[in-house]
Amino acid sequence: MFAIVGLGNPGDKYRDTRHNVGYMAVDLLARNHNIDINRMKYSSLIGEGRIEGHKVILVKPQTFMNLSGEAVLAVRDFYKLENSHIIIIYDDIDIDLGRIRVRREGSAGSHNGMRSIIQLIKEQDFPRIRIGIGSAPDYMELSDYVLSRFYKSELEDINDAIKKGAYAAELIITKGVSHAMNAVNGG
Repeated sequence: MFAIVGLGNPGDKYRDTRHNVGYMAVDLLARNHNIDINRMKYSSLIGEGRIEGHKVILVKPQTFMNLSGEAVLAVRDFYKLENSHIIIIYDDIDIDLGRIRVRREGSAGSHNGMRSIIQLIKEQDFPRIRIGIGSAPDYMELSDYVLSRFYKSELEDINDAIKKGAYAAELIITKGVSHAMNAVNGG
């Protein structure tokens, strides 16, 4: 079994914001594979189903971004998942808008949701899919930027990146992290 966790903030106030691209990718996976994300468990909205014959749980933590680790830890412990079977999808300000990066492991960087996960799991050895949202303009505070919605001119690029992020998660499940990295990193 794999858990695919999309990071974001719950509620209409945060829907379609830059910080919620993880949610958007998980929602796309749910639509593409007819999985209903409609049960509240482990401080998350979850849905169980199959992707290419592999059992998956799609997870949207409802803890707010800075406490994402609580939800991920609860899912990992309940399902007794290996860290390599927990895929985290999240926004990254250090990657250009519309680009994605798949990594096998790594630090949290500047992302508070990832920092929470690593702090509670006490490991960094889980795959992650980083969706680039670009850096904040000089005139804008970082917190305001990540909680802002995309400009109309950015929608095509970010929607493509979300599709690539969902595809990367499918590749990790079906062919492994190395294959996903080779297929989607860099272009």
